[in-house]
Amino acid sequence: MDLTTFRAEFGRWMAEHAADLDRFRRLPTDLDGQFAVLGDLQRLLYDAGWLRWGWPEAMGGLGGSSLLRGVLSEELAAAGCPPPFSFGMMEVLAPAVARFAPAIAAWALPPLLRGDEAWCQGFSEPEAGSDLASLRLRAADGGDHWRVTGQKVWTSWAQWAQRCILLARTGTAEEAHRGITALFVDMDSPGVTVRPLRAMSGDAEFAEMFFDDVVVPKDRTIGAVGGGWAVTMYVLSCERGAVAWQRQAWMHRRLGDLLVAAGSGGDGEGGSAAGWAGRTFADLYALRLASRRTFRRLDAGEIPGPDASVDKILMATAEQGLFDGAVEIVPEALLTGDDHAARTWRTDYFYSRAASIYGGTSEIQRNIVAEHLLGLPR
Repeated sequence: MDLTTFRAEFGRWMAEHAADLDRFRRLPTDLDGQFAVLGDLQRLLYDAGWLRWGWPEAMGGLGGSSLLRGVLSEELAAAGCPPPFSFGMMEVLAPAVARFAPAIAAWALPPLLRGDEAWCQGFSEPEAGSDLASLRLRAADGGDHWRVTGQKVWTSWAQWAQRCILLARTGTAEEAHRGITALFVDMDSPGVTVRPLRAMSGDAEFAEMFFDDVVVPKDRTIGAVGGGWAVTMYVLSCERGAVAWQRQAWMHRRLGDLLVAAGSGGDGEGGSAAGWAGRTFADLYALRLASRRTFRRLDAGEIPGPDASVDKILMATAEQGLFDGAVEIVPEALLTGDDHAARTWRTDYFYSRAASIYGGTSEIQRNIVAEHLLGLPR
């Protein structure tokens, strides 16, 4: 199905199911409630077939370009329906599993698409966040299995996940990124402990994970042994492509919400609010163009290079600028309000603070741009 036809048919379906979709426009403000409601949205979209487009038929999909998935998330955002949390994990992790471990994807992807399972990303460690090449969680060779021991931290939504894409050291520390292997780990395996971490928003959206001699079958290896860095780079590329496209679509929607608030009694002064709106729109459109380019390259089978770091910088700049404006335009809601809208604005603002950290800090991205694109000295 081509993009234009898909957009039109999905639009008609949404119009026909407006009553079913209405409950998803106003989510609970607690994470347990959000996961439950958004899981219902995911199953509704899967049962209607929409979530299966853009994925290979051998993996439970209906085929077609991966760009169809971008159209889906864009149309949902325009209709005021946030994408389910697992959309992010689908677009970050599932393409990497499909590319590097298609045999795993054949059985693992359908329950992820249906919303029966969730995945998490076990990358960061206490002393290896942006510097993943120094990670220390170890997978020892046990013959037909790996024995995994170590710790991960800042793992988003790990307490709801059934599977984890885990980076482990299988080589020596001196091998750095060349000694890392990616594994597909069941979260209910003996020896896995998950401890939620409460963020400043009050939500425990992160977790730290401990692996105590966890047995992982060798057939759960993603890609080549020692080839985990290639998997990592592909995952990060997907964050710059489909996920950035999703994010900018949602941020455009929130910008519209703020402009409505500014025009109906918000506290932003006319001139300053107009200037902020112009800058924010320009930032969002720059992100839209950059993420479109990266998304199309991924759809063509390419792995974007250092230039994708520009996308991540733009995403952090746009998101933080958007919600800095919210402080000026809806200050009572953000700072002191206690109704549903106020709690939603506050949650969005708190989450935006992390935009320059998650997925590679802005400082690291600027170093990559400086060294690899501009040719500046280290």
